[in-house]
Amino acid sequence: MTARFFAKSALAFALLAAVPSVAQSPGPNSGSSSRLVPRVSSAVQFDVSPPLREMPRIPPPWSMNERSEAEVPNQTMPKAQAARGEKRAGGDPALQSWPGTGPSMPAPAQNWEGLGNLAGVLPPDTQGDVGLDHYVQWVNLSLAIWDKTGALVFGPVDGNTLWQGFGGPADTSNDGDPVVLYDRMANRWLISQFALPNYPGGPYYQYIAISQGPDPTGAWYRYAFKVSDTKMNDYPKIGVWPDGYYMSVNQFKNGSSWGGAGVFVFDRSKMLAGDPSAKFIAFDLYSVDAGYGGMLPAHLAGSTAPPAGAPCPFAEVDDDAWGLANDQLSLWEFHVDWATPSNSTFGLSGNPNAVLLTAPFDADLCGGNSCIVQPGVTSKLATLSDRLMFRLNYVNFGDHQTLATCHTVDADGTDHAGVRWYELRNSGAGWSIYQQGTFAPDGEHRWMGSVGLDKAGDLAVGYSVSGADLYPSIRYAGRLPQDPLGELSQAEQSLIEGSGAQTHSSGRWGDYSSMSLDPVDDCSFWYTQEYYTAAGQAASTAGWQTRVGAFKFSSCTPTTGPLVTAQAVSPSGPAPLSVTLSASAFRGQAPYTYAWAFGDGGSGSGSSVNHTYAATGAYEARVTATDGGGAASSTSVFVSAMPPPPVLISALKLASPLRLKVSGSNFHPDFTLKINGTPVTATYKSNTLVLAKGTSLKTLLPKGVAVSLTITNNDDGGSSAPLSYTR
Repeated sequence: MTARFFAKSALAFALLAAVPSVAQSPGPNSGSSSRLVPRVSSAVQFDVSPPLREMPRIPPPWSMNERSEAEVPNQTMPKAQAARGEKRAGGDPALQSWPGTGPSMPAPAQNWEGLGNLAGVLPPDTQGDVGLDHYVQWVNLSLAIWDKTGALVFGPVDGNTLWQGFGGPADTSNDGDPVVLYDRMANRWLISQFALPNYPGGPYYQYIAISQGPDPTGAWYRYAFKVSDTKMNDYPKIGVWPDGYYMSVNQFKNGSSWGGAGVFVFDRSKMLAGDPSAKFIAFDLYSVDAGYGGMLPAHLAGSTAPPAGAPCPFAEVDDDAWGLANDQLSLWEFHVDWATPSNSTFGLSGNPNAVLLTAPFDADLCGGNSCIVQPGVTSKLATLSDRLMFRLNYVNFGDHQTLATCHTVDADGTDHAGVRWYELRNSGAGWSIYQQGTFAPDGEHRWMGSVGLDKAGDLAVGYSVSGADLYPSIRYAGRLPQDPLGELSQAEQSLIEGSGAQTHSSGRWGDYSSMSLDPVDDCSFWYTQEYYTAAGQAASTAGWQTRVGAFKFSSCTPTTGPLVTAQAVSPSGPAPLSVTLSASAFRGQAPYTYAWAFGDGGSGSGSSVNHTYAATGAYEARVTATDGGGAASSTSVFVSAMPPPPVLISALKLASPLRLKVSGSNFHPDFTLKINGTPVTATYKSNTLVLAKGTSLKTLLPKGVAVSLTITNNDDGGSSAPLSYTR
């Protein structure tokens, strides 16, 4: 689990051809094979924040609660705890036991100090992403924003800074497991973390914020989703896809016992429009196969979107020692249907659409215990080798689609950690393993990696490295498309060499790192990871630090055409909805022209346009900017024209027994009536009448005292203006 410990201060290489998909039969822990039914739920809280740069900055740690809060223990998934097969004999057939034979990887073009352990916790859950002008990093439990030269723009602040004044159920819990993603299709940011206000008990929440524009210091649409009353949403991993924000979680019943894999999709179009009625669709896979877990959703990293209507892939890695016939990568397809959510599907009734047989590997490092040695100390570091490492990066090259990911393995049967990396391809006939390799070129340990591809097909892998004579450090390696398959031929490069060790007894490390592709040139990789210095070791048993760096293969030619961003003023509201849309282009050759397709059949031109959406619905307004040389690029703005909200007109007391007859318009059968903010029992009579009743009315309606009545349509989030009533 990605939970936190609170610290106190003081080849020979055998080329493996593309592996075909095989149909998936139910796993050894499979339950019912009947159709898996999705669960649908709406946000429990929504608002629009002030600009982040104007909000009070809460310095980390914001209270001593963050240092004294009970530890959320780390557990491997049951599949990796179960009876294991014998330790694999012989070597890894995908092992690269030699350094790259080509030139060295490019040196860092940017390299600066990221956030350190400001809140006295571990692991850091190191994570960040790059946008047009900024790099945003959020670790446990702090947030910071830099420009792309490394100049600090905002922070460091406590992660709760973003949730001030939200009014959600867990605004002050700041429980961690952060995710930061740049949605390059919309030029917006996504920030998320789980919220566990009653840990280990429920309910359990996922907080998600979407920036209103490409500037992360601006205003944000903020959402709180209750994901479960009984199952904790641990290790949430999110990916951006055209039709949703997809998430995988490892579920734990009441925060402790294993509850299976959970998968979610959140309504991206509505969230980008700031629509309070945004929903999620979720599947609980425990009844399908209790062994499923540690999944990743695909994340669109490149500039070309997937084919229209393509489902979002999910992936999971499994060792045959966990009770399977083979070492394998399992792939699921998440089809979402927002119009009819019950038509949504995940895999084949929850089982994978395809299983790819990998080169044999051994995921058992020191029996699942901390395994990575460090100089001068007996403390060892955890590998988290029971799952894929964030992210599952997706790039569409036109004639083929790719997925890139990795996990940690025992490279040679001696508890020697190496990075097993994969490039999957789909050229129209389904996914297969195009190439794979295990990178362990010397006696040092390499683990906790992250993989990406650039627009030229170059592949880069970042990771931690440590050994008996090497302090925990950050390095990266890679390959060009023409290099031998399965080999990181471009010699390893250092982002930073460590000078200290972690001595905390938990051994927690990671739990992940992050490799991102720059949306401006589609060539520059940005990587963030943790490491140690002598000063950090001296200051604390958990004095971790992080680094942010960028590098680019010289053979990758940056995109030179225009890059366009777009925004909307008031993109959500009751229909008919009048919206002002604006676009701005940079790069390429001026002057620029702008052509709009509003998504409802209308069109327009110009950098700023006004359009009225007459009918209710979610719309994608797409703008194409063309520069003076004829090159073009497009982006989208999302608009949500909602049904008219309910209106309260009058309230009338009925006696014997006490009831309240509330009249108005636009009432929906699924509604909530509140008196001074307290929900009351009420019955829907018609779209103009509801009847409140129950023993609480007498208390909530004291004689001679004015109270405030409000009604909310739960299906679309529409809320009335308050009505004053005096009994």
